[in-house]
Amino acid sequence: MRKNLIYVAAGLVVVLLAALYMTGWGLKASTGSSSPAVKAAEPAVQGSHASHGTPPQPSPAAETVPVQAEAPAVEIPPEKQQLIGVKKAAVEVRMLQRTIRTSGKIEVDERRLKTVNAKVEGWIERLYVDFAGRYVRKGEPLAELYSPELVATQQELVNLLKWGKGPAGAAGDMIQRDAEALVEAARQRLRRFDISEAQIREIEQSGQIRRTLTITSPAAGYVIQKTALQGMKVAPGEKLFDIADLSSVWVVADIYEYELSSLKVGDPATIRLSYFPGKEFRSKIDYLYPTLSGETRTAKARFSIPNDGGRLKPQMFASVEIAVALGRKLSIPAEAVIETGTRAVVYVDRGDGYFEPREVALGARGEGYREVLKGLKAGETVAASAAFLVDSEAQIKGVKPLEKK
Repeated sequence: MRKNLIYVAAGLVVVLLAALYMTGWGLKASTGSSSPAVKAAEPAVQGSHASHGTPPQPSPAAETVPVQAEAPAVEIPPEKQQLIGVKKAAVEVRMLQRTIRTSGKIEVDERRLKTVNAKVEGWIERLYVDFAGRYVRKGEPLAELYSPELVATQQELVNLLKWGKGPAGAAGDMIQRDAEALVEAARQRLRRFDISEAQIREIEQSGQIRRTLTITSPAAGYVIQKTALQGMKVAPGEKLFDIADLSSVWVVADIYEYELSSLKVGDPATIRLSYFPGKEFRSKIDYLYPTLSGETRTAKARFSIPNDGGRLKPQMFASVEIAVALGRKLSIPAEAVIETGTRAVVYVDRGDGYFEPREVALGARGEGYREVLKGLKAGETVAASAAFLVDSEAQIKGVKPLEKK
């Protein structure tokens, strides 16, 4: 019985060894090694190449063909897009407009500012306008000035008028013509001293010399500065009064350096003052000043607005909004752009829930839109809202825009 068991075990071992040989060892022999005939053929092939002395050249069909990498995309199913609030917008050409908001200050219109100076040496014996801020009409008396030179010129005018009334005849006619020329010269001197025509006629008609002559206002407006004092001595060229016509005033606003290139004379503006809630003044840029402030890096823009009733006072502050038309530009909503500081990325809708991150070059800023210079074309669609959530999903999945070459 024991012998029979031994024979059975030995038979099983033989069968197992035969199976292993047929499955593992035989396969290895057929794949990992070459037959003697193949090994003999290999040196013959190598020798044939060596006999020509040139290595084998690959055929044209075997050359490497560059394959363009497919643009990466992040998948966001439609139900998830609705959940996170993704909205899409078309890339298209739009009329862009930009609003520049700044602050300004009301100032006197320098074209309506008049200065009253003394044209002759003398003394102020009477002052009609004795405080700044008073409103004066054109031709209204401002001060009475005594001047020895004015008295001498009046005396000369009166004497020449009497001399011109000499005897008739040839000699008398010659004297009369000379007297008229001298009289006119005396009148011109009085006019140069700012003596009015009415005062000159009064002197000629009365034949009386006035001790003082009146300085009158050259324009209607407010006396914004007064240096004249009762009894003071004045010299030729000394300023006595500044008179400003405030029926129209200037608003001078600060414009930052980077905004200057967008502005031009004639751009419309809306001006508001906190002193008049709900009141808006419409104006246009009158002038852009040619200099820049080194401290604030701003230039000045000037506007003119009417001042009905004199409600607008110099040095009042105002808020200014300037509407700048940028023209028709290829643009996308500003919220569609993810700016990292070194580049700008948008997510282009490729359909079926896929969004492709794409780097773009941006231009001018409009009201809610950005100009696209490069990276997109008209007709494409981008993620306009919740773009940052799409970007977060792309970052989690490791999806990045292709590197620019």
